[in-house]
Amino acid sequence: MFKKELNRIRRKNKVRAKISGNANRPRLSIFRSNTNIYAQLVDDETGKTLCASSDLKIDKKIKKIELAEKVWEDIAKKAIWLKIKDIVFDRWGFRYHWRVKALANSARKTWLKF
Repeated sequence: MFKKELNRIRRKNKVRAKISGNANRPRLSIFRSNTNIYAQLVDDETGKTLCASSDLKIDKKIKKIELAEKVWEDIAKKAIWLKIKDIVFDRWGFRYHWRVKALANSARKTWLKF
């Protein structure tokens, strides 16, 4: 378990060295725990979170992949209000499958560009 976490942190640091968000193109940062998924749009130049969403408020009777899509719908509403059209995707070192992939694919289906 400890080696898994170190590998994820190593992947996270490699990705974060290459990407950064700003006010015009914020970074979509995703954190996935065993039970929940969190997403936020971050402006790295000022160090502020523009908007955030999680599945804590959403009904837990649906599958986790569908919860990730619902989280995207919530954050997309907030991004529309902030007039954000482009984002930089940051998977935070997590593997690109299951819930992370579902959230990214639902973002691509809508109007946002990566």
